[in-house]
Amino acid sequence: MDPLLRKRYNAAFTQEKYQAFLQSMNTEFGEAISFRVAETPVFVPKALKTKILQGVGDITEVLIRPDFREKSEAAIPPQLRVPKEDPHPVFLQLDFGICRGADGQYSPQLIELQGFPSLYFYQHLLAQGYRKHFDIPADYHHLFGGIDRREYLELLRHVIIGDSHPENVVLLEIEPEKQNTRIDFWGGRKYLGLKVLCLSKVKREGRDLFYLDEFGRKVSIERIYNRIIFDELEKRADLPREWDMFTEVNAEWVGHPNWFFRMSKHTLPFLQSEFVPETHFVSALKTWPADLENWVLKPLFSFSGQGVKVNITREDLESVDDPGNFILQRKVEYVAAIETATPNEPAKCEIRMMMLWDKGWERPLLVNNLVRMSKGEMVGVRYNMGKEWVGSTVAFFEP
Repeated sequence: MDPLLRKRYNAAFTQEKYQAFLQSMNTEFGEAISFRVAETPVFVPKALKTKILQGVGDITEVLIRPDFREKSEAAIPPQLRVPKEDPHPVFLQLDFGICRGADGQYSPQLIELQGFPSLYFYQHLLAQGYRKHFDIPADYHHLFGGIDRREYLELLRHVIIGDSHPENVVLLEIEPEKQNTRIDFWGGRKYLGLKVLCLSKVKREGRDLFYLDEFGRKVSIERIYNRIIFDELEKRADLPREWDMFTEVNAEWVGHPNWFFRMSKHTLPFLQSEFVPETHFVSALKTWPADLENWVLKPLFSFSGQGVKVNITREDLESVDDPGNFILQRKVEYVAAIETATPNEPAKCEIRMMMLWDKGWERPLLVNNLVRMSKGEMVGVRYNMGKEWVGSTVAFFEP
């Protein structure tokens, strides 16, 4: 979006550079990436950076209020409530679509938020890859708070590993080797030495959890870096397990599962900011808006945009069988702000601001970012099939 940097980058771009970049990305963690990596990063000018940071600040002020847990209590399905909940999430993601404001300038608009981990390790690799293979200004940054690359990894080590030995910390997933985001799991294994483990491999004796290593040795589990989405877990009745995740154990959660529900689309109606589109619970509406063409219907708990309806009718709203679990959000229109070299079709983008909130901290800390570029109707693989200069990338912010 920075026009001077964009013009310079596009003019210097070659397929040879891009292929060398992909080669390094696909080998660093021991496996090729399973999703599309964009040909370019995004360059965020200072004016837009200021607005994004203001949006992050506005939202954070709501999340740190003492009454937030009470307001979010209804978000947790009773059958999915996990014991030993922490007072706040450890991981927090804020997704902003880049739009055009009434004044004609770029304006970030919050699309959704998550109290769940994101690709903290992959994004670290991605930013380094762009710097290595392309000309990225040294003073433009992808990390925040003045931390450098070494300090960033040490911060992740502190939050995830803590005082435990890495082998006693597990990244918990359902068949992690089959997950589309598994490249990030291998990054956590490489950078921190943690154990990547399927839930089916977790063993339990009373309140103690353990797994068997490659030598058959019992290794105790002290900390659980949770990456399991309960929506997927509910669909996997076939998965053998000795521990159901709902029985209290001695292991400590690093990212408690309840916060996946508490910090979600359920939060959007409580947020008031010029960078948050008007949002309502469907159950709270007495009448439907007259301009339904300007609204989007979203289920509270879905993943990767599943169940979202963009072009809605009164019939869509009246047929919602559980209105307490749906929101109506005012549409925002992403601006095609990123000029691309080939083909010459500008791209839209969504910028995720990635935060950490360790136990004992008064407020979350902004550390990194993730960007998805799109030329389709929505951000997502199925809307960008066969297109170039789209997919996974990172933003470099003007200092």
